[in-house]
Amino acid sequence: MKNSIIVGLFFLYLFCSSISFAEDKIFIGSEACKDCHEQEYSNYMKYSKKAQSFESIKKMEKKLTPQEYQSCFECHTTGYGKKGGFVSQKETPQLKDTGCEVCHGPGSLHAESEDPDLITRDVTMENCNTCHSKDRIEAFDFKPLLFGGAH
Repeated sequence: MKNSIIVGLFFLYLFCSSISFAEDKIFIGSEACKDCHEQEYSNYMKYSKKAQSFESIKKMEKKLTPQEYQSCFECHTTGYGKKGGFVSQKETPQLKDTGCEVCHGPGSLHAESEDPDLITRDVTMENCNTCHSKDRIEAFDFKPLLFGGAH
C-alpha cells in the first residue's frame, strides 16, 4: 500500500511538472531560430511572403477601423493573443510578422534546450487552417501551400 502511494505521488508529480513545463513555452521570434537553422531561416526570410506579413496590414491600416486592423494580427503576427505573443509593434517588434513559431509553436523551451521534441516538427495542413480557412481563402483570394516559400 505504501509503495503504491509513493508511485502514485511520483506520477502525480510528473504530470504536474509537465503541465507547468508546457505553460512556460513562450514566443521568442524567428531571429532566435537563425543560429541553429541558418538555411531554413534564410530561405524563409528571402522567399516567404509571410516573413513580411505585417507590411500588408500596415498598408491597409487607414482603410480599416481600429478593431478591423487589430483582428488582422491573428494571422499576420506571431502568437497574437497568446502568452508571450505579439502585443504591438512597439512592445514586441520581433513578433510583428508571421514567423517560424506560427507553424512550429512557441520556441522558448526548444531554443533553451535544443530538444527537438519541444517544438512542432511535423507541420500539416491542419496547422495552417487557423489562418488559411475556407472563408479567408475566398475573402482574400490566396491559396494555402504547405511549405510554399517556407523553407
